[in-house]
Amino acid sequence: MAGLFDKQAEIYQDARPTYPKEWYLMLADHTPLHSIAWDVGTGNGQAAVGVAEYYDQVIATDVSEAQLKHALRHPRVKYLQTPLSLSNDELLTMLGGEDSIDLVTVAQAVHWFDLPSFYSLVTRLLRKPGGVLAVWTYNDIVVSSTFDPIMKRFHDTTLPFWNPKIQYVFDGYKILPFPFESIGLGSEGKPMPLDIPKELSFDMFLGMLRSWSAVTTAKEQGVDLLNEGMVKEFENAWGGTKLVRSVTYKAFLLAGKVKM
Repeated sequence: MAGLFDKQAEIYQDARPTYPKEWYLMLADHTPLHSIAWDVGTGNGQAAVGVAEYYDQVIATDVSEAQLKHALRHPRVKYLQTPLSLSNDELLTMLGGEDSIDLVTVAQAVHWFDLPSFYSLVTRLLRKPGGVLAVWTYNDIVVSSTFDPIMKRFHDTTLPFWNPKIQYVFDGYKILPFPFESIGLGSEGKPMPLDIPKELSFDMFLGMLRSWSAVTTAKEQGVDLLNEGMVKEFENAWGGTKLVRSVTYKAFLLAGKVKM
């Protein structure tokens, strides 16, 4: 989905949850080698930087130049823009050739991809045996019993403005095709549930909502989903703009290796 997040690139980094460090260690424990990883649809580079703590080099790619301009920097992370015009053969060469990658990660992005084409490329790239593909997403945010129903009502107003592929996220990747051999961290039809805890200010919460592509799309069509009344209702239920809350994002992981 080229360009889908370009307009929100500046607020994307602060708005989204931080993936726990334990996730990267968990994935590293399942690959025998730790030479090179590929983080696809890297966005702000959060996952790439996390993976780089356990792998010698991380190639982090995205179709969005705007996102990469705001990406986090790390000495072992190399950022590359990959236009949609690139063929799989060109990507294969760019990334090191067949059987070269120990870990492929896709954080909150694989649902936008041409899945058959992407999975075909990953199958060629992953080191065999031992290479792992890991994809994850998050959907619901749990704040409090009074706040969550308001969030649900707001979420419902965004539904007409999402790309249809977002349904994979809403379903927690339960219906996402994933033709790889399970390594015990979720499998096709049965993603592994995970929690992402975060300390969140009210401004950061609003930033998260503003970073949603559906909110941006609605505004371009003349519909302000985050109007003054909606923001005030959120603020009152949150407990005021100065309050920092402990919230939980509900996440789902699928990881596997190439079937031999």
